[in-house]
Amino acid sequence: MSVAVGVSVHGLTCYPVAQFGTDAQKAALLPAMLSGAQLGAYCLSERSAGSDVAAMTARATPDDAASPTAYVLKGTKAWISHAGHADFYTSFVRTSDEGSRGLSCFVVPGDSEGLTFGTPERKMGLHCDTVSEVHFEGVSVGADSLVRKSGQGMAIALSALDTGRLGIAAAATGLAQAALDAAADYAKDRTQFGRPIAQFQGLAFLLADMEAAVTSARATYLHAARLRDAGRAFTKEAAVAKLVCTDAAMKVTTDAVQVLGGAGYTQDFPLERYMREAKVTQIFEGTNQIQRLVISRQLLRG
Repeated sequence: MSVAVGVSVHGLTCYPVAQFGTDAQKAALLPAMLSGAQLGAYCLSERSAGSDVAAMTARATPDDAASPTAYVLKGTKAWISHAGHADFYTSFVRTSDEGSRGLSCFVVPGDSEGLTFGTPERKMGLHCDTVSEVHFEGVSVGADSLVRKSGQGMAIALSALDTGRLGIAAAATGLAQAALDAAADYAKDRTQFGRPIAQFQGLAFLLADMEAAVTSARATYLHAARLRDAGRAFTKEAAVAKLVCTDAAMKVTTDAVQVLGGAGYTQDFPLERYMREAKVTQIFEGTNQIQRLVISRQLLRG
């Protein structure tokens, strides 16, 4: 799951340049970004600006002393996957005090002077996904690092998250499928009262509900992905997919532990890890409460 999330996050970091970058930026940055030669990090959240992105305080100011086209970045980003390992940091910072209209997007090289990192978070799961704070301590970048125009960062971030949520939905569905497969195999081999436990209706129906959840989740994210590939609006459908798929992952992994009983609670089987890894999918890339907000606003707008 850490690998799947890492691939999804990397795609998220490339999206602003691929979708909104100039031809020069695409030519200079995309070959290394998309070849697998580089790893990216997506710097959006802050300790006090998670769901409320517009509350961010990290800032970029013009560095007229060095060059009229240079910026200096100061501030701290939190919960950043690949922090300390990434080759570039797609970073959203404030360039004015105009609330959500005052944010801008920069691509910051990973070897920039003044870029430092906090202690990795001690997480419940996804232990192969290094997550920590990213500190911009007077990081200087050129104007060619600015994606699109100053003040358009919020629109870029939200557009990228629409696509990123499909990656998380797919990863969560794969996690649920792995849990279901392990539970079904165990239920066919484990015997109680003289027969495999899969033959008991109570457990067989539990497995059936798990299968229905996984199948529904897969159909939901594929529907949203097909809309995206067809160039149609998919913001609502991406939020639905992220909500449905991650809730399914949490339920299916929890039920899979139950199928194994005491064995499921041990590290001898991967189910306890799957359950721990499922939890964060309901939190990152927009909590599932935020997804409900996105869905309802899309549904009810005039």
